Amino acid sequence: MMVTLSMHPQLRHSLLTRLRTRVVHTYFRFSRGLTMGAQGCVLNDQNQVFLIRHTYIPGWHFPGGGVETGETILEAVTRELQEEGNLYLTGAPRLFSLYLNRAVSKRDHIALFIVRDFVQSAPRMGDHEIAEARFFALNDLPETLHPATRRRLDEILNNKPPSALW
Repeated sequence: MMVTLSMHPQLRHSLLTRLRTRVVHTYFRFSRGLTMGAQGCVLNDQNQVFLIRHTYIPGWHFPGGGVETGETILEAVTRELQEEGNLYLTGAPRLFSLYLNRAVSKRDHIALFIVRDFVQSAPRMGDHEIAEARFFALNDLPETLHPATRRRLDEILNNKPPSALW
């Protein structure tokens, strides 16, 4: 179909609106783009938290990772819990807060979920990405717990207002 100025005004308006929207979104993707991650603070009935230790960064962290294109944040946290912990949701996780993670970049954001309803299909064995993954008693956390993870646990467990920064 050839587009001409003499086409029906509604069709011309619709095509121009779609083109303008695409141009604006492309501009914002490069000028104001952001990255989004999803992490889960997984707490069990024995007063323990599930943590992972990566092979490529120091410290113990909540399981999580980036939100893929076309994926919702809830889908991302669900996928990451399965991949990094063999953890499967049996109920809805609760969004705790959103954070800006300046340590990674000025555009990185993290959605932190509290997960209490889950099953673990099997212990998570180490591999090229995850060195270790296991539950820790809240009163016996590892010394190498990442400082941001420690701050988030403090917010969650002590009913402190969440920070805006990771």
